[in-house]
Amino acid sequence: MEDDPMLKTALMTVAAVATLSLGAVQANAQALSGDALRGAVSGKTVFLNISGFELPVQYSPSGTMKGSMGTVAAALARGDGSSDRGKWWVDGDQLCQKWYTWMEGQTYCYKLSRNGSNVRWVRNDGRSGTARIGG
Repeated sequence: MEDDPMLKTALMTVAAVATLSLGAVQANAQALSGDALRGAVSGKTVFLNISGFELPVQYSPSGTMKGSMGTVAAALARGDGSSDRGKWWVDGDQLCQKWYTWMEGQTYCYKLSRNGSNVRWVRNDGRSGTARIGG
């Protein structure tokens, strides 16, 4: 199969289409900051994509947040607990948050780019991922 030119062409085409699609999604993404960032999450549930699971985080307008994960995801989280609460705020172009027990209670800030309900985030330590915003 490795020497099959049709297979190679098909695989290269699939790779090119995937790369172009990802570029189009990123090109249409809008960086969020200030009031737009606050409005995007305040009163909403953000579903973080983490290791094949969705982690729902509810952001209340008062600046508190809560999250809970399913049993399997909690078991994979190495003892962090299946739910937690914390505080969130917007600092310029970043969404900052501090959980009480998750993430060792450290404060992290995130830059968000949104395309419809889909979000790409980059944390201040360089980690990145995706999420979707629900009602």
